[in-house]
Amino acid sequence: SALWIPWKLATRRTNLIMTRKNLKNRRWVLNTRPQGMVSKENFKFEELEVEEINENQMLLKNLYFGFDPTQRGWLNDVKSYMPPVQIGEVMRSSTISQVIESNIPDFKEGDIVQGSFGWQEFAITDGKAGGVINTSKIPSTITPTASLSVYGITGLTAYFGLLDVGGPKEGDTVVVSGAAGATGSIAGQIAKIKGCRVIGIAGGTKKCNWLTEEANFDAAIDYKSANLGETLRELCPNGIDVVFDNVGGEFLDVALTLINMNARIVLCGAISTYNNEKPSPGPSNYMSLVIMRARMEGFIVLDYLDRFPEAIKSLSKWVEEGKITYLEDIQEGIENAPDTLVRLFTGQNFGKQLLKIAEAD
Repeated sequence: SALWIPWKLATRRTNLIMTRKNLKNRRWVLNTRPQGMVSKENFKFEELEVEEINENQMLLKNLYFGFDPTQRGWLNDVKSYMPPVQIGEVMRSSTISQVIESNIPDFKEGDIVQGSFGWQEFAITDGKAGGVINTSKIPSTITPTASLSVYGITGLTAYFGLLDVGGPKEGDTVVVSGAAGATGSIAGQIAKIKGCRVIGIAGGTKKCNWLTEEANFDAAIDYKSANLGETLRELCPNGIDVVFDNVGGEFLDVALTLINMNARIVLCGAISTYNNEKPSPGPSNYMSLVIMRARMEGFIVLDYLDRFPEAIKSLSKWVEEGKITYLEDIQEGIENAPDTLVRLFTGQNFGKQLLKIAEAD
């Protein structure tokens, strides 16, 4: 009946208030800074009571955590585009959450929202960070997890990195490293939409087959079994116009030897170096940039914040038209958060890495 839903919400609120004293928040905090490969031992699992919310605050129950290679960089005590996670602080991550209790007019109980509330079961927020809105409702027209994958930071990174920094033109040869990952797979498919020939680099037969059979890449190289330099030269007889690099290291060095005149090298990430104990040396073939009058440029997707709606509109259209497909790798259980992060650096993940920690009410 029409009275049933309000009754259910009222009951849930009453039950929440009755159990508030016993409501616990399990969370992972940074315990030590990693030296080399990040591991579970760098984090501490703890349990605290959930506090009362104040005026203009709301209580969220986290449902999913999102994982990205950049999280490894946040664990280093170095200056970056975001401050490092501090010792004793909840590990930072993107989240999908449900509003459990709200004193904010724009958010009501039951709303599913996206934010960045870290590795914890509950969070209290005013919906802003430093006066800037950092919590948004997820439209009911999309699958909630898509807000962290194809329509989230990874999809947006692929969009702006390829189109604004890479500047692909019809007929260009585009090579994408980390091509079966959440960002690389979207970047390659956007390049195909723009009329380019696209070669992906990935680890394992399964990932390479998915790139050519499902994601419409023209070719894929399994770096675990192929000679990267030889195979890339065979597949790019006319050189490379755009490199979309998520890996760095050996791949970038090899790719630089094959770039064409006025090539564009997009530096999105360098996952192969993130767990090195000492900084890796730069590419030895960097003089190719001078010889070929090429451009190598890094970028941060947050610089395009005011254009996010434009990107989401385009990505939504391409997904609806079947021009972009995407994968989500969903693990389960808050106790597995550190191990899920490690999956990114051991090649275990296939698509956007997520961790489900709770069901929505």
